[in-house]
Amino acid sequence: MDDRAFTKLVDYLGRVPAIESAIRHGSDEAGHWWVKFEIDIEHPLAWNVVQELGYVLNHLSLQERLPTVFKPISPPPYLNGGPGSFLSWVIEADDPDFRPGTCAGWLEGRLPRPVDDLAQWVED
Repeated sequence: MDDRAFTKLVDYLGRVPAIESAIRHGSDEAGHWWVKFEIDIEHPLAWNVVQELGYVLNHLSLQERLPTVFKPISPPPYLNGGPGSFLSWVIEADDPDFRPGTCAGWLEGRLPRPVDDLAQWVED
């Protein structure tokens, strides 16, 4: 998959509060793709972001399941350190017809709007 296919999703995620700017992505020959990033867990909206992404990408509804998974990933903590430095998050898609730009559209339609306006996010 061409890097341009990721532009809309990477740009969108870069505007989400607490998501740090080093967003990486890739795909395989079958068209399965992934986007990996870090979330600043000290940001006051960090867990709101995790909750919102988890809801939309993992279980929007029984009738509208997306072919995506949002999950944390980490190297062995006992070899590296804690979540502030070594916890990453990944969005994976296993349907080649569900493109990264389509994923961005789903997020845009369901996350707070505008996504970079902190006042639109609900804090605990």
